[in-house]
Amino acid sequence: MDPLVTFCLRMGDTALILGQQTAAWCGHAPVLEEDIAFANMGLDLIGQTQLWYEIAAEAEGKGRTPDDLAFFRTERQFLNAQLVERPNVDFAHALMRQYLFDAWHLPMQEALCESGHEPIRGLAQKSVKEVRYHIDRSRDLIVRLGDGSEESRAKMQGALDALWPYAADLMATDEVEKTLAEQGVLPDLHRVRRAFDAETAATLERATLAIPENGHARTGGRSGIHTETMGYILAEMQSVPRSYPDARW
Repeated sequence: MDPLVTFCLRMGDTALILGQQTAAWCGHAPVLEEDIAFANMGLDLIGQTQLWYEIAAEAEGKGRTPDDLAFFRTERQFLNAQLVERPNVDFAHALMRQYLFDAWHLPMQEALCESGHEPIRGLAQKSVKEVRYHIDRSRDLIVRLGDGSEESRAKMQGALDALWPYAADLMATDEVEKTLAEQGVLPDLHRVRRAFDAETAATLERATLAIPENGHARTGGRSGIHTETMGYILAEMQSVPRSYPDARW
């Protein structure tokens, strides 16, 4: 697959699956404010997905639409990071998953604002304001709950312990990123890792949460290797368009 198509699918798939997971809290969040906030973040992510899929579809040149990419690919064809497909165990897990994603997503979008590829640069410049809002909100909640009651801290530490190994998949790189960097499409992505490390170290210290010292890095999602949860997510997300493939609004 063309490196540009692969990269755009990785970005779009990651945003889409997190958007789907986030939207699942609509009507189920513990307080109304969070219910609305999670729904809005999900919409932001799905809007970004549309843009990534448009670039991928045009570069691919096979006549596929963003809807085709979202609803008519199989599990192994999705290239999202494994972190975003982790289940909605409880609200602590949802918040920690969102924060770890945001801690990577903001420096990635800021780096892509310098891309030599005009559509990607334009996408990043358009979405980076949304991403800044997302991390401001998730960072605040991580600190408030981590440095809150004994119970809230225990829940947040448990979520961090469970999800931290999967953060590695967000920053995994291979020949795709190397090739695009040589072409000027991507800037140096080492800065994204450094920014992620600095952000999480500072925020988790304020939240009195300890970064796990052990734990095997969970990677593979960006190559189509997923956890057991992914199949259930796609079954729910794709059920209507697969049942009625010719339906139109």
